[in-house]
Amino acid sequence: MINFKHMKKAILFFVTIFSLQINAQAIYEEDRYVPETDPLVLQNLNQWQDMKFGLLMHWGTYSQWGIVESWSLCPEDYGWCERKKGANPQNYFEYKKEYEGLKKTFNPVKFNPDKWAEAAKYAGMKYMIFTTKHHDGFSMFDSKYTDYKVTSKECAFSSNPKANITKEVFNSFRKDGFWVGAYFSKPDWHSEYYWDPYFPPIDRNVNYDPALYPEKWKKFIDFTHNQILELLTDYGKVNILWLDGGWVSKASKEELKHFFDKKLKETKTGFIKHKQVSQDIKMDELVVKARKKQPGLIVVDRAVHGKNQNYLTPENRVPEKTLPYPWESCIISGGGWSYTPDAKYMSGREGIHTLVDVVAKGGNLLLNIAPGPDGTWQQGAYDLLKEFGDWMKVNSRAIYATKPIEPFKEDKICLTQGNEGEVYMIYLAEKGENVIPAEIVLKSISPAKGAKIRMPGTKTNLKWKREGNGLKVMIPEKLRKNPPSKYAWVFRISKVNK
Repeated sequence: MINFKHMKKAILFFVTIFSLQINAQAIYEEDRYVPETDPLVLQNLNQWQDMKFGLLMHWGTYSQWGIVESWSLCPEDYGWCERKKGANPQNYFEYKKEYEGLKKTFNPVKFNPDKWAEAAKYAGMKYMIFTTKHHDGFSMFDSKYTDYKVTSKECAFSSNPKANITKEVFNSFRKDGFWVGAYFSKPDWHSEYYWDPYFPPIDRNVNYDPALYPEKWKKFIDFTHNQILELLTDYGKVNILWLDGGWVSKASKEELKHFFDKKLKETKTGFIKHKQVSQDIKMDELVVKARKKQPGLIVVDRAVHGKNQNYLTPENRVPEKTLPYPWESCIISGGGWSYTPDAKYMSGREGIHTLVDVVAKGGNLLLNIAPGPDGTWQQGAYDLLKEFGDWMKVNSRAIYATKPIEPFKEDKICLTQGNEGEVYMIYLAEKGENVIPAEIVLKSISPAKGAKIRMPGTKTNLKWKREGNGLKVMIPEKLRKNPPSKYAWVFRISKVNK
């Protein structure tokens, strides 16, 4: 016989799915921003914006296979979800079992976060975001609420004195003066309360309708809140809670229509590879509880419009213009977000130009480095950070605590402004350009009468003259052939006309 009660539930579920199809990660600079009102959070946001340069680290059991983090568990038709490792990648359920079995062999015996912190500090980084848990649900900390964690007795690394990896990373970086941030994935593809074993997973979303199974969903809310509060209770001072998985959110009718319309415009076939089900994780309640544990905590509920996204995070790209709110570009330094064997890292020139471009537009750069399965960084990561550090040693005043100044960039010159009104011209040298031009012309900035222009790292003021509403700087030959830094040359104008 037909069970009409169950059929009604099924029809309602699929109608809900169809009506909620949207692009889950689409909120970036094109969309809205809700300003924070908590005075202490605002104070911390201002301080964070002055830091300009941070480190992001993706690390988990998946590093053993050298694959993209978590996403091969997701049954979606995207390149980053392809299953290419394991004994039987053609059988999804066998693959998932083998993937989750990587916990048993995870043993990063060369793990030394003090060395990472030292390299990041030299590079000029000021804050750090670490993946305490990615979408696969594996906790890189000693959570009381799951046994799928690095400190589980089944994990090869659990007997190591540094087994509580998150605590070790936080302590090492905090000791070197860094702000500490916890990356935490709201979706959890291991949790029975998110991907119920009774139902096959369909895509990245919860595999049942939370509205039809409210008790099950409540258990997932409690699980998520408890894990986050663990991190904010037992791991010292945490400055930033960096939440990923923006599809786990309560979707309003306005947002659903906005994203659905946008997604339909983007797709040519009309086939949408994933949807979004309204998944109210009770974020407002969580943030209140979180800030009782960590007053002034900056919360980044990524890609979710609302008051709990204190700054926005365009991913692996730099906006084309300045943005009227706090933001950070998270950028891959080499390979992928997770460990890639024989990864090719960006050059020092590429890295420094990216930092300058981001800062000139008023943002922060969060540079990702992925540790390997043995607990080490690749040499290319250290080489890149040294390039940053050598440049920042000379030119950091053009970066830290600066603000954008129009027109932000003119030809090959980016502009920043310091707290005392000084302006920094940052000339982005092309590949192979090792000699400073004899004359540098800037049409958009007018130095004030008596202004002095000097390159950081030198002791001599440079000759300059007005040209229309701008200026021309003359560079002596000795300085041209022996610039104080590589890749980008900075000129400090002591005072400009407003």
